[in-house]
Amino acid sequence: MTQSTPDQPLRLASSTVSRRTVLRNTALGAGALAIPGVLAACGKDSGSSGNSKTVTFGSNYSDAIPKAGIAAVMDAYQKSSGVTVKINTQEHNSFQENISRYLKGNPDDVFSWFAGNRMKFFAAQGLAADISDVWSGLTGFSDALKKAATGDDGKQYFVPIYNYPWAVFYRPSVWQAKGWQPPKTLDELTALCKTIKGAGMDAFAFADKDGWPAMGTFDQINMRTNGYDFHISLMAGKESWTDPKVKQVFETWASLLPYHQQGANGRIWQDAANSVYQKKSAMMVCGSGQIAQSFQGADAADLDFFPYPMINTEFGQDAVEAPIDGFMISKKAKNLEAAKALIKFLASPDAENAYQSKDNGNIPTNSGASTSNFSAFQKKCQAYIAGAKQISQFMDRDTRPDFASQVMIPSLQSFINKPSDIDSLLKNIDAQAKSIFATDN
Repeated sequence: MTQSTPDQPLRLASSTVSRRTVLRNTALGAGALAIPGVLAACGKDSGSSGNSKTVTFGSNYSDAIPKAGIAAVMDAYQKSSGVTVKINTQEHNSFQENISRYLKGNPDDVFSWFAGNRMKFFAAQGLAADISDVWSGLTGFSDALKKAATGDDGKQYFVPIYNYPWAVFYRPSVWQAKGWQPPKTLDELTALCKTIKGAGMDAFAFADKDGWPAMGTFDQINMRTNGYDFHISLMAGKESWTDPKVKQVFETWASLLPYHQQGANGRIWQDAANSVYQKKSAMMVCGSGQIAQSFQGADAADLDFFPYPMINTEFGQDAVEAPIDGFMISKKAKNLEAAKALIKFLASPDAENAYQSKDNGNIPTNSGASTSNFSAFQKKCQAYIAGAKQISQFMDRDTRPDFASQVMIPSLQSFINKPSDIDSLLKNIDAQAKSIFATDN
């Protein structure tokens, strides 16, 4: 396997596959459109059938830094177990776009995926193997993490390796030079945005070509305005999108849009993150696991964050968005015994330590993992998650995949293009939500 550890700060290239399609095809399941040839052959002729010394792994860790992290993990497992891991890496979005076809075709034994509803969707379809027996022997995970790995039937289908916080990220050196301070309230944020705009910079780097990044901004403003419980209830289809509480979220967001990079629907998140790196934008709402890829080497010390500012004093800054990534076993695994042995290792502190040796943007989920080499940035990320009163996953993980893809992606992109027509937008979202969630509630 090839490891890639760039000597220079990583400048991320554009992806040609949109997450709009990723989510749409996840929701469509068997009828999903797929790019011919992508993933379909991942498990083909793997040679793992009947061979306990070989196991295959389908990976979406395609960017240089996470790819090096997963390579380090698999190298560690091969050395400790004597088992060969055949890694089939696909471009991140392409992997997700073809996941339904992949799992129903000829999948690898183990594959990378996400916790929460994204995991439950495939568990409910019978496409993932029950690993409750593996979980019975695991240590170092909180009850909350086990819950995030549990399907609607009460069985476990997923093991986590890391999570990462969403917040507002910025370059301290730039802010110190300008005399700017992290805002704690919405009024302070608005005043700061005006100052930054006056200095000739975009206050917020912003991108939504792939549809999902704007979801993170919505989540932040909604939880700060209406609290975690309302947000999760809204994501579950139990609240009306025409509720004045939701309208307030969009009105607040609309007031801040003039301070965001324009043309967001034509820009991918990597370009937005790089604009913060290049000192063209002052800050960005995103995940630490994303933006840290643009801050490597000496630049890693010049990346910091603050919680999204308080909007409603009732809820303060209690809620933190911290998505969980990890692994599952396909129901069609050719070598279930070897797959379970690998996934048990992937849940161990040794695996998490190996991954962290290459990727400084994510936080290991096992309490036994070492933090001795953590940077100040990683320590702050870890403390931020640990101090949260509530933790959300992310809109497209906290709600149904069809609602996220078919309704929220186009709706948020429409809002970005025309933020003045909020009433019509919310009526349209609400009508579609009632139809989609009708069988759930």
